Amino acid sequence: TLIFFCVNFTHYFLIIKKSFLSLRKNYAINMNNELSENFNSQQLELNYCYKYPHPAVTADCVIFGFDGINIKVLLIQRGIEPYKGKWAFPGGFMEIDETAEQCARRELEEETGLKDVAVEQFYTFTDVNRDPRERVITVAHYALVKLSEVKGGDDAEKAQWFSLDEIPNLAFDHELIFRKALKVLKERICFEPIGFELLPEIFKMSELQNLYEAILEVKFDRRNFYNKMTKLGILKESEIRAEGTSRRIPIMYRFNAEKYQELKQKGFRLEF
Repeated sequence: TLIFFCVNFTHYFLIIKKSFLSLRKNYAINMNNELSENFNSQQLELNYCYKYPHPAVTADCVIFGFDGINIKVLLIQRGIEPYKGKWAFPGGFMEIDETAEQCARRELEEETGLKDVAVEQFYTFTDVNRDPRERVITVAHYALVKLSEVKGGDDAEKAQWFSLDEIPNLAFDHELIFRKALKVLKERICFEPIGFELLPEIFKMSELQNLYEAILEVKFDRRNFYNKMTKLGILKESEIRAEGTSRRIPIMYRFNAEKYQELKQKGFRLEF
């Protein structure tokens, strides 16, 4: 009986010992994993913790369109505070893994439905009190696009095109952003060709003249404008006119895409 007891005791002791060692091993592994996760979490937190306060960054988009007569600008009606119900430019906070341009294009698509728009930075607005939520700087972008249907999305209640003389009171400092964008557009129209992004594929010279007059807010002599545009080499007739065609029938043009891009890269000075 004693021998049987000793054998059984030894057997159960070994089982308990083995179980204890297994538990201790698992505990050690779990502790090691937990310490590793805590370390990684702390490292991650340290990556985004700084000794000094730092501002948030947003990207805003001033999108211009043209209806053949007037320049239009795209606005969204805010669906959340601050400035809920007020009109503003499409835009929002930049995510940690994207550039300002990527942020601008993403916000533009989310809030208006416009996709694959080639936006261009034109200014950074850094006024300390420009946003009531926190210290925010915004990288402003602009783009020229053909008018298309837009629809509010994300935190935008509505999206709508406005003529320049119909723009309502804007949220934040967007009135300042708008004035700066319009100034930049007026300056750049004299140094690089525009119209490819705004006019239909085939257009009349009068439509191109209307575009320049709408942006610069001046009236041009028709002959003078025609001579300057034809000398640039960016236009070509859409089709050969039959001999004897009445002069009252306007010539239809299209852009010479290759020359257009060449001048856009090189630049030029256009004076009226």
